[in-house]
Amino acid sequence: MSDDRSLLRPDPPIDLDTPKKVPFVELHDGRLQGIVSSKSSHQRVYVSYIEAQTGDFYCSTNNNRQCGGLSGGSSAQGAPCKHLDRLFEAATARLSRERVLDYLGLALDDDTYVRTTGELTRRLDGAQREQENSEIFSRFLDYLEYLDLEGTDEHVPEMSWFVT
Repeated sequence: MSDDRSLLRPDPPIDLDTPKKVPFVELHDGRLQGIVSSKSSHQRVYVSYIEAQTGDFYCSTNNNRQCGGLSGGSSAQGAPCKHLDRLFEAATARLSRERVLDYLGLALDDDTYVRTTGELTRRLDGAQREQENSEIFSRFLDYLEYLDLEGTDEHVPEMSWFVT
């Protein structure tokens, strides 16, 4: 490693437990999507997404079982679960609130009114919508393969989501 390198620290600093709680988050294919670890079982993860423009959302286990937290809520459209909250929090911490809200289709001046996933999906008029999540989980598994690569000083663009 050369002496003229500097390490860029995220601003604000990221909680070091975040990758354990939300090991994968990305803005891809018109969605904020990712993997969220279960608090009750280290063998279970949840595959979660929020669609850009519509605000539609869904969360299920890696075995495609609907998250039990989605059935709550006071509206007929359902309400986001805690996994979606954690996904949104991790995305805004890692990628910036402005970037995430812009990608999802909210104007930047709306930033002050969107602090939770529930507020986000209401602003976008989103509803619970089941969709096959295997592609998201497969993308996560593909990225895990990069952890087996030998260390390099070269930039690996696919690893930019993994911040420790």
